[in-house]
Amino acid sequence: MIAIDHKGPLVSVTVLGEFTLADYAEFEELVNYKVGFEGPVDLYFDLREMASFTIDVVWEDIRFSRAHANDFRRIAIVTDNQWITWSAWLNKAFVNAELRVFDDADIDDARSSIGAI
Repeated sequence: MIAIDHKGPLVSVTVLGEFTLADYAEFEELVNYKVGFEGPVDLYFDLREMASFTIDVVWEDIRFSRAHANDFRRIAIVTDNQWITWSAWLNKAFVNAELRVFDDADIDDARSSIGAI
């Protein structure tokens, strides 16, 4: 399940449980709209409660990131999962954005790094 909030250039995503392709499509639709009408966006991902993700989400994330290489300014990801951290660093190769990964203890830093506070 995914919860999305957006205000101005900031898109905040919280994933609870399994992150599915349908969830990712919902995220993509909002980002495509905002980029098309408002320009580059900041992304905040709270993945602390994500239990799993499907492999098609991984491939879609790579495809989407490559297609939107210049559409993100700052990306903050909050997770304690090492696989997600490595995936985020891999994704950094595809986007021209400031991408930072934070753990639970640094959630306030994550929010402030993209203006979410």
